[in-house]
Amino acid sequence: MTWFLCWMIALSTYQQGASEPTDWMKPSGWSGNFWGPAASRARSAGELPPIPMTRAMTQWDRWGRTVLREGDIVFRLGDARTMIGCFPLSWFIANATGSPFSHTGIVAIEDGDPVVYDCSSASIQRQPFHVWMLDCVGPMGVKRLKPDLRHHIPGVIAFCRNLFEKQVPFDYEFLLDDTKLYCLEMTEKAFRSQGLALSEPVRIGDWENLIQYPLTAFAFLRCSGLALEHPISLEQAVYLPGNDHQGIWASPLLNTVFAREGKRIPEPNRGQFNGLSLQGDLSITMFVAGQLRRSYTELPVRLICDLLLAPRLTGSIVAADTGTRP
Repeated sequence: MTWFLCWMIALSTYQQGASEPTDWMKPSGWSGNFWGPAASRARSAGELPPIPMTRAMTQWDRWGRTVLREGDIVFRLGDARTMIGCFPLSWFIANATGSPFSHTGIVAIEDGDPVVYDCSSASIQRQPFHVWMLDCVGPMGVKRLKPDLRHHIPGVIAFCRNLFEKQVPFDYEFLLDDTKLYCLEMTEKAFRSQGLALSEPVRIGDWENLIQYPLTAFAFLRCSGLALEHPISLEQAVYLPGNDHQGIWASPLLNTVFAREGKRIPEPNRGQFNGLSLQGDLSITMFVAGQLRRSYTELPVRLICDLLLAPRLTGSIVAADTGTRP
């Protein structure tokens, strides 16, 4: 029992399992938003190590320079997780809302390079597009304002840059006021600042596939009451990435530039309870169980790697070719 408790304590304090790929780029000595204004200035001044380019990043950089235009909205399925990396929050939101996507950002062209403004738990961030795509694990899409509306784009980008400099905090309560923002809210309000309402918020209880996740939804709402000042409820309305008939993706003000399908969480076709399908809950349960088992197995190796290889990794990044800096 003592051995089991030690393992659980180690798992609960080990945070990297919950990180997305771009989080791993953050040097151990850096505090704060690694993609915020301070980090951007430090990176430009050479005070932060350059970002090494992988083959995939090079391909996305080339693609972005060819396809993307200022003001485009980029969509992706992310891999944000909670519960020390075991609960697939992005996948749950995407599947429960009937959307291929979980996250959006707005493209700006700066010094000839496409960058993406979005909102993460660290606050408003700006990333090169090829870095932003590192956190995409499935479907990806691009929408663009219709030609007669594109004169609003400078104002949209100015809104994003203003939020970026102010570092407006992330809204864990998903409220619709302006004191804090979540990613879809930032995208929607950037366009609304110019008089363009892309979509209307959708009541959580009306999410298309929430009926497939009754137990997960109940647990999520109950936990919000313990962790947040304003608990999340089924009556609360939120902005959604959407699909062909709701959310930002369905906006009549936008044209589709690109849409790529990808893998979603597999949902077993079994389990009914009082008219509600439990298939989503079963898939989430199997995913969480698999992640806990993997974390338990890999934890010793991961901890040793962090202790022994982290200084070596930092040195290799610093020594990388400065020509690879975005």
